Amino acid sequence: MADPGLGPDLDRTTATLGRRYFVRFEEDVLRQRPLWIRLIIEFLGTFVLVTVAAGSGVINHYVGNAPISRTAAVIAPGAAVMAMIYAWGPLSGLHINPAVSFAFTARGVFPPKWLVPYWAVQFAGAIGAALFLQGMFGDVSQGSNYPISSSGGEWKSFVMETVLTAILVSIILNTATGARSIGHNAAIAVGSTVALLGLFASPISGASMNPARTLGPDIVGNDYTGWWVYVAGPLLGAAIAVAIIGSVRGLPDKDEREAAEGGALPITESSSSERT
Repeated sequence: MADPGLGPDLDRTTATLGRRYFVRFEEDVLRQRPLWIRLIIEFLGTFVLVTVAAGSGVINHYVGNAPISRTAAVIAPGAAVMAMIYAWGPLSGLHINPAVSFAFTARGVFPPKWLVPYWAVQFAGAIGAALFLQGMFGDVSQGSNYPISSSGGEWKSFVMETVLTAILVSIILNTATGARSIGHNAAIAVGSTVALLGLFASPISGASMNPARTLGPDIVGNDYTGWWVYVAGPLLGAAIAVAIIGSVRGLPDKDEREAAEGGALPITESSSSERT
């Protein structure tokens, strides 16, 4: 027969073990990662995003009769982003978008010396995904984004990409931990924003909001129609988002800068206990 006196001791032991687990989990999530790990994750993340985002158009063209609806085509990338933030956000910040890396750098929470390496692997991941789709199904240009063909379509698409990216990057900057998209808030907010913006705006510009996502298929497919829209629009939108967050929240403080490099720790067991 169990000793009744063991009950409180067992509860305390279980609670202590639970606190230690979550402290170590937080430390692992927020600790600084070497640049090479970040670059691998950025390459893989961008590869996955472009494969999903461009894949719908390529597969529709390959199969015929458009079995993948426009709704599914714009929701799928948002769902992919949501899943990857949960899985890989703590490792690199999961920018997977040159405009996002630019925004974090302009905000002052991401090391400028990392910007070019991030851009390089993001474009490499996008081109790799486009090569994969081209090799599997052919005509990867069917999965790229192009401005609407109506009169003034390029300028309308430019304005749309600017506005959409400003919205997306504002959401990212306000839900990120330092310069990293981590956890439930970022995953749900960012993933759903990608999907929702695509639902209403994709007929105009494709709702790219990401230079790598568009230029990867453009380069492999050798079709650069309206390419400037998908470079200038997202970068201008990101700059607008940085200006907005700066005006409402001010400059980032020391903790926010340190969090960008995993230095906002240590999280101690005692501090964790104080929060519980």
